[in-house]
Amino acid sequence: MQKSFLIGAAALVLLSGCEKAEAPAPADTTTTEVPDESAPSETADAAIAPHRFAPWAGKWTGVEGMYVTITTAEPGKYKLEMQSDLDTKGTYDGSDSEGGIAFKRGAETLTLAASTGDATGLKYLAGKKDCLKVKDGEGYCRD
Repeated sequence: MQKSFLIGAAALVLLSGCEKAEAPAPADTTTTEVPDESAPSETADAAIAPHRFAPWAGKWTGVEGMYVTITTAEPGKYKLEMQSDLDTKGTYDGSDSEGGIAFKRGAETLTLAASTGDATGLKYLAGKKDCLKVKDGEGYCRD
């Protein structure tokens, strides 16, 4: 009997030292979708993203003296000074498009798009990584 009394007293001491635990607050099961800010927004405000391809501004070099110099103009617009072959040098108005900077040269509507030197098809640009391509056989790279 003395053993059961000691066990009961010990249990009472242990229980009296414990605080009453409150039930945890219910978990919030609602989810809030957070937009991915790294992805371009199709409805991006022109003041926030005035030039989608602004990092392309500057001079890019092709083969045999060919080049394109890109400058930014009003939001979403560019000026392209271009020597695209031995006989064709001009300045063209460009604009943001889905795949790059769209521009019109003669009767053709073209796009200056991100590329690699290998994808241009030009042996001189092979192996270069930071390039722009208009079409097969016409590309420009930065070193």
